[in-house]
Amino acid sequence: MLKALLFDLDGTLVNTDPIHFLAWQKMLSRYGIDIDESFYQKTISGRLNPEILVDILPQLSPQQALDFADEKEAMFREMAPSLQRLPGLTELLAWTDTHNIKRALVTNAPRANAYFMLDVLGLGTAFELIVLAEDEEKAKPDPTPYRVAAQRLGVNIENAIALEDSPSGIKSAVGAGIKTIGIASTHEPKKLCDIGACMAIPDFTDLRLWTFLNYQVLEAAPITQLEAGA
Repeated sequence: MLKALLFDLDGTLVNTDPIHFLAWQKMLSRYGIDIDESFYQKTISGRLNPEILVDILPQLSPQQALDFADEKEAMFREMAPSLQRLPGLTELLAWTDTHNIKRALVTNAPRANAYFMLDVLGLGTAFELIVLAEDEEKAKPDPTPYRVAAQRLGVNIENAIALEDSPSGIKSAVGAGIKTIGIASTHEPKKLCDIGACMAIPDFTDLRLWTFLNYQVLEAAPITQLEAGA
């Protein structure tokens, strides 16, 4: 029976990729590096800044890389004061309240970005647990963040569902043994399913999501209860 939904942030609660892409594009142009959206999705999306910068700008010292990342994230926040929730998210959160489903946020986003986005989206108190990659031993795509989330919520892996948009996030959730729904806001649905998502939807208004979630809630209900509602 479903007891918890575990949400990613960037690309799942809100489509931030276009803004992140522009920020990376501007920052990397200072080094004569011109990136397109394909490069962004393959090399940057869903990864941690230190890993990205080691690959793209290996000449930077640790302090220079830290300063670069801090400036890039500050630029992102300056460009993102009017973020909007992904369609259907408000209704999904209300549904979890109705069915007493626990909610956790599991993100690779830097702390300042995560709380900035939650504030802008009006979701500052929406999650009883927030798992930040920088606080854990390992980040996505390692399974650690999702294992930690389930453990701290006090739910078994089989009673949780993850919602993720990026390949690294799906690998993390699937690797933790959690049934995962892909949110195809930043990547092609087929790619998300090939990695391990049980389905891929454009946003939270998709009827397949609601059918699936309602089944997960009802599947462990007593037979008499099901018959009474028939």
